[in-house]
Amino acid sequence: MFDTAADSLKGKSLRRDPRVALCVDDEHPPFSFVTIEGIATVEEDLEEVTHWATVIGGRYMGPENAEQYGRRNGVPGELVVRVRPTNIVAVADVVD
Repeated sequence: MFDTAADSLKGKSLRRDPRVALCVDDEHPPFSFVTIEGIATVEEDLEEVTHWATVIGGRYMGPENAEQYGRRNGVPGELVVRVRPTNIVAVADVVD
């Protein structure tokens, strides 16, 4: 799940074609990665957007700033995007 603006290129693209691919890699030896392909759904409900903006804000901005971050980002025009995985590939310790 991630948040994005409804009128951004990413938001418009997800509405046009909900197929997504994400890759997360560990750049430190022995290297690992996970690739996720899936179908995205877009949520504009302000209660949901505010909830997830607060959760994400708490993770990255600290719990003391979570509510403030959630209120600032839980506004009309922001989205919550959920991905239903259709394919997952993960490899740990690539160089071992």
